Amino acid sequence: MTPPHPETGRFAEAFTQMGEALDAWLAKERVDPLRSPTDWKTQLTGPLPRDGIGADATLREYVDLVLPHGPHLTSEASWGWITTGPATVPTAVAAASMIAAPQRQTQTAFNLLEEQALDWLVELCGLPSGMKGVFSSGGSTANLVALGAARQWALEQRGVDSASDGLGGLELAVYTSTQAHHTVQRSAGVLGMGRSQVRTVPTDAQLRLDADALDAVMTADVARGVVPVAVVAAAGTTNTGAVDPLRRCGEIAKKHGAWFHVDGAYGLPGILDERVAPLYDGLELADSAITDPHKWLNAPTGIAATFVRDRSILYRAFTQEAADYLEGAFTPDDVQVSLDSMGIPYFDFGVELSSPVRGVLVWSILRELGADGVRARIVQDNDFARHVAQRAREHSRLELLLDPVLSICVFRYVPADDVSEVAVDAANREILRRLARETRFVVSSTIVHGQFALRPCFINPRTSIADVDAFVDTVIALGDGLDTAP
Repeated sequence: MTPPHPETGRFAEAFTQMGEALDAWLAKERVDPLRSPTDWKTQLTGPLPRDGIGADATLREYVDLVLPHGPHLTSEASWGWITTGPATVPTAVAAASMIAAPQRQTQTAFNLLEEQALDWLVELCGLPSGMKGVFSSGGSTANLVALGAARQWALEQRGVDSASDGLGGLELAVYTSTQAHHTVQRSAGVLGMGRSQVRTVPTDAQLRLDADALDAVMTADVARGVVPVAVVAAAGTTNTGAVDPLRRCGEIAKKHGAWFHVDGAYGLPGILDERVAPLYDGLELADSAITDPHKWLNAPTGIAATFVRDRSILYRAFTQEAADYLEGAFTPDDVQVSLDSMGIPYFDFGVELSSPVRGVLVWSILRELGADGVRARIVQDNDFARHVAQRAREHSRLELLLDPVLSICVFRYVPADDVSEVAVDAANREILRRLARETRFVVSSTIVHGQFALRPCFINPRTSIADVDAFVDTVIALGDGLDTAP
């Protein structure tokens, strides 16, 4: 057996090759992977190779067979979900950081920027001063961390250390709206509270949590001896971008002795748009909040942040306790070099021990754009949604189902005045299919007040107003071409 060649530092050559390939890929018209003339499935599958083909051939194979046959989420017309291709600077920083800092531990620039980026996000998003946090892999984990803190706090109020001793035989409940992201239910399940113990409260006509209904449900539960762990309000739902009445939700949570958590995974940066900033009134009542820089800040996928008022609650909820091989290898009382200390112990504030550095990517975005640059992007994306809404109001065959709050617009095509609701839904399902199969536009759908809707979500930094207008024109053309019976 021939031993493998040792790794050599050929990053400049490899990164140049990848960069040129990415620039060319972004500039060319995409072909759907399943319609590609290249037989990439056959060429990419097969038995485990006994002998490697080497670095150069592997990179060429990636450029020729893998890169062209991925999803179209980076395209300037990709608005289907709240994720898109990341911006250039954080992508370059991510690639370099995977080599320079495979972990966030020890007192280095990367550990420092983990905290700096968290502090900057607190300021950027208008969170209460002094909140501290931890980065994790996405909104699912971020909500899990926040609700883990809420569970720890709620039971500590009753003399129970849930992280150490369990739930103490108590019945717990979490309260949120029917529009909340289902990571809330998953978090409750993982944390032992039970998915069925998430009380889903009705919403109003704008799909915001009904605060009066929330108060009533919590009052009934408390009377039965249920422990109200947390109220989860959305600062921008993933479905329609609705912002729940944060102040009322926070006040009701405090009234019943519950933790108040704000899920701003998508919409928290929306506070930067002064037209909608008043909707965030009450954010200062939050005990915890999350936001995902890989959404509206266009960081590479895999970055979320959880913030709490007192980070010691995260330590009590998530510490794995000291290990001889880990904490025992450092001398924090006599720090002279970076390896004498682990730095801020983020691994004790969440569920990840090994973790890539994430703060440096967020730092790079905020360093490049500044708060005003981020604000300009947020405002532009909200403008795109408002532009679609205005065109829907003006066109006889388009119907706006909700006024956009943030960068999501929900609307539909109505084939004829006397057509049935079933036929309208069917027409829009067909338009959605044809958008995916025949055009460059990537959008998703949702149901609003029982009606099927097209749902573009604008967070893509590559989108222009010309793309938005072309999309609306295409929806109209596709709808006009349908053969729809009443």
